Amino acid sequence: MTAVFLHGVPETSVIWNGVCAQLADEGVKAVALDLPGFGTTRPSGFGATKDDYATWLAETLRDFEGPVDVVGHDWGAGIVLRTVTAFDVPVRSWAVDCGSVCHPDYVWHEMAQVWLTPDRGEEWMASFVADEPAGPAAPGEPGWLKSALLAACPSEADADELRASMDDRMGGCILDLYRSATPNIFADWAVELSRPAPTPGLVLRATDDDSDDPIASAEVAARLGARTAELEGLGHWWMMQDPAAVAAALRSFWALL
Repeated sequence: MTAVFLHGVPETSVIWNGVCAQLADEGVKAVALDLPGFGTTRPSGFGATKDDYATWLAETLRDFEGPVDVVGHDWGAGIVLRTVTAFDVPVRSWAVDCGSVCHPDYVWHEMAQVWLTPDRGEEWMASFVADEPAGPAAPGEPGWLKSALLAACPSEADADELRASMDDRMGGCILDLYRSATPNIFADWAVELSRPAPTPGLVLRATDDDSDDPIASAEVAARLGARTAELEGLGHWWMMQDPAAVAAALRSFWALL
């Protein structure tokens, strides 16, 4: 079997290193993808909208031999859901977190509200891609997000790789992506996100992830006909906090297929 992983914002595939290593030790072929523009080139003419990324993922999944199990985190979760519900792709199953972000009533968080605002978003991103501030930053500020994400990396090598990817190209893609999703992700994808998905799915809920509302997440799972599972005591970057627990949760789900 092949498991394909997709990161979110402002991340790269490096966040999946631990989980992929765990699964590889158990004989699972695990592949972590990089979104175009996130530590990779941004193709000429690529708009970096949510639909552009969903089309890219569909085309990428079709390159794999045989059915795949696809896993998405954060914005990667939204892109995965769009791809498996709106495209003909060779997917055996899907798993995502942050289910509440795809709820019809979801309101973007405060940082996203800044990113959606012309000029303010550009100023925020310019600060984000610059060197980390000397002192502590308040939640929601560029330095705070950057420091929190880098600190979550389990190794200095992973942190260095992720830090190197945080450039103007990534910043521009983030702004274009969010500005394509107003007032939220559900608005343009309502039809497909309001009915059971064509393949089995799992909505993960990291219990310490304050960015995910458990009630809304459960409602999204019910709409899609998906199973649910909790990652107890883990936060937004659950895959880096406890790769072994994540691998076990995924294996348990895959065993039911």
